[in-house]
Amino acid sequence: MTGEVTREEFGRLPGGEAVELFTLRNAAGVEVRVAGFGGVVVSLRVPDRDGRPGDVVLGYDDLAGYVGDDAYLGALIGRYGNRIARGRFTLDGREYQLPVNNGPNHLHGGPRGFHKAVWRAEPLPSTEGAGVALAYTSPDGEEGYPGTLEVRVTYRLTEASELVVDYAATTDAPTHVNLTQHSYFNLTADPTRSVLEHEVELAADHLTPVDDTLIPTGEIAPVEGTPFDFRRPTPIGERVDAPHPQLAHAGGYDHNLVLRGEAGELKLAARVREPGSGRVLELYTTEPGVQFYSGNFLDGSIVGKGGARYGHRSGFCLEPQHFPDSPNRLAFPSTVLRPGERYASRSVYRFGVE
Repeated sequence: MTGEVTREEFGRLPGGEAVELFTLRNAAGVEVRVAGFGGVVVSLRVPDRDGRPGDVVLGYDDLAGYVGDDAYLGALIGRYGNRIARGRFTLDGREYQLPVNNGPNHLHGGPRGFHKAVWRAEPLPSTEGAGVALAYTSPDGEEGYPGTLEVRVTYRLTEASELVVDYAATTDAPTHVNLTQHSYFNLTADPTRSVLEHEVELAADHLTPVDDTLIPTGEIAPVEGTPFDFRRPTPIGERVDAPHPQLAHAGGYDHNLVLRGEAGELKLAARVREPGSGRVLELYTTEPGVQFYSGNFLDGSIVGKGGARYGHRSGFCLEPQHFPDSPNRLAFPSTVLRPGERYASRSVYRFGVE
């Protein structure tokens, strides 16, 4: 095996249940800490171009912060990442009603989604890097979803400074599944600074436009000639406040970009460079889309690590996913999982400097 994994108690839930914290390290000086509660990436320390390590994800100092969190900082998301219109879908002729927790819509699996679950967690023996395996059984009817879903997610830190996240799930009844990871990144490692100078490149020629509640209209629209054209490296702040109706709906970027390549094929989705530190993040995924979010709803009310207040656009998210509201959009890639099938997805976050 390569790399190092340690475990310790992170804290206890109000009912007294203990939650563990796993620390993954590699020889390059990268360190990732993962909690059993919510599968949360608590911290992710990577060196800058001068070799100085810094924590590049937003989060909290203790378990209580994550228990009370409603911004999904660092969390695993399920059963369904992103939004479902009015919290409703029809599957095999039966209508299901999910909790509505984001305006008129259902968001990120509901208020008691996977981000609030206590996952069964164990160190992951591997020759490919230090890892932790997380498992969760979502019972039939949880947050309104049909079927008992058996979920397994693994995090591995390789010696190439890649955080590899593998998702797997099976069900005993037809259901919808769309799992993702919701870390907020700030490659300066200083969350008091905005991410507006981060240079983003996305492997996407199209996006799925949304209405004023952030539900896709059903259109697949070209990014060319819009503020969503990140086919060449562009600072987040260059066009985030441009007078464009899609930006007005979300207060900035909070949109699904349609990735080039085939779904199921591991492909480059995004590359982000922070000029000051030299840190670079590359995201590879088997998913057909990625939600690019520029931290528009961060407003300084969240007190994070070290007492830092997370202000407007102090972090960005890249959420690999199937498209929002796919259960109600037959033209979108399907998120239906049936008995006998296996849901599988991989995302790789590769860190470096230049």
